[in-house]
Amino acid sequence: MQIVVTLDCADVEAQADFWLAALAPLDYRRGFRGSPYLSLVGPAPAPTLLLQHVPEPKQGKNRMHLDLDFGAADLSAEVGRLERLGAVRLSEELSEHGFRWIVVGDPEGNEFCVFCPPAHVEPVQEG
Repeated sequence: MQIVVTLDCADVEAQADFWLAALAPLDYRRGFRGSPYLSLVGPAPAPTLLLQHVPEPKQGKNRMHLDLDFGAADLSAEVGRLERLGAVRLSEELSEHGFRWIVVGDPEGNEFCVFCPPAHVEPVQEG
């Protein structure tokens, strides 16, 4: 099984440059390129990020978004790195159930979260 997350964009190449730099700690690289698509692939089992050119601009809040854990306890420093790449901070640090996160927008305004999980997360019990 493979998970592919598709992100609509106005400028596929510019978004690819941003996301490759943003995901650099996770070793993503360019994959398939065929208009209107460009894929960014990470090491298995990481999901593929498929950038899709669309003519209409983004409207409203994303119904689905990425939550990225870069393994950094200092969320502000990680968000600062992303801001230097062209991201925009959309929230202050938030927390719930021991998780901490900051909402960020990519250069086209697509929201994503940079988060840090609690030191210990209990596994989900089946059935």
